[in-house]
Amino acid sequence: MQQDTFPLTTDFGTIRCARPADSARIVQMIGQLALHHGDSPTLTVADLQRDLFAETPWIHVLVAETQDRLIGYAAMCGLIQLHFGLRGMDLHHLFTDRAHRGGGVGRSLVDACKIKAAALSCRYLTVGTHPDNHRAQAFYESLGFMRRDAHPPRFSIRLDPEFPATA
Repeated sequence: MQQDTFPLTTDFGTIRCARPADSARIVQMIGQLALHHGDSPTLTVADLQRDLFAETPWIHVLVAETQDRLIGYAAMCGLIQLHFGLRGMDLHHLFTDRAHRGGGVGRSLVDACKIKAAALSCRYLTVGTHPDNHRAQAFYESLGFMRRDAHPPRFSIRLDPEFPATA
């Protein structure tokens, strides 16, 4: 298994793996994303910590930080194509504070997700979007994700060039 290369230095600050002390701010950002999608968030700090900081984590969260303030996050969960023996990750959430959008935070978080997934022996990364979110769809395609035949829209990118990303 590859070694993580975090934190990553970016133009705006750093991308790093989440820490327990980040939990309240991450839950706050998750709530903002949920409200944006018309959902009523019920996630608690205890829920997040259970899933993120267990001996075997259920999810992986990377955070974007500038001047000691978290301004974004990406949350991933595992996938598998068992019949091929291929591990993957689903980019379940990607969020950037409104004040920092358009500055490369989302792009840097996606790049960091690729690194983290590869370090976890994953060969592909997937993401889904709302059918009407054409801006997000164009964003993922601009990063090299391939659109899959699915509804709602799904995208994938190979992390290992020898194997197709078919999820």
